[in-house]
Amino acid sequence: MSLFNIFGNDSNKDSASSKMDWNTLNDVKQLNQIVEESAENPVLIFKHSTRCSISRFALKQFENEFDLVGKVKPYFLDLLNYREISNEIAQRFGVQHQSPQIIVIKNGVAVYDTSHDSIEASALKRFVV
Repeated sequence: MSLFNIFGNDSNKDSASSKMDWNTLNDVKQLNQIVEESAENPVLIFKHSTRCSISRFALKQFENEFDLVGKVKPYFLDLLNYREISNEIAQRFGVQHQSPQIIVIKNGVAVYDTSHDSIEASALKRFVV
């Protein structure tokens, strides 16, 4: 690993190198699908700025702690490329835009959101029933 790659600069690397099976959120129409899916199981949206070291740190820490595979469907949103989706999320689910941020959707409603150093995978367990 080169010194200049400690935090990385390849936006694809943030999600592609993950041990998580992220679903890429790259079309505003997917929000309808997320609402439908959330009727069966909770859905998680991770909003990430690929140029922010704080966001990258929060993402990696979250991925390392995440242990709800199959219980929560995770979506990854690259804010720099899809800001309009973030804006629609804020409007549709009534959450203020933050970065980094996680939002849990259950039965079509945002039941939890947090950002920055408050992002913890363990907090999601209370939404998995």
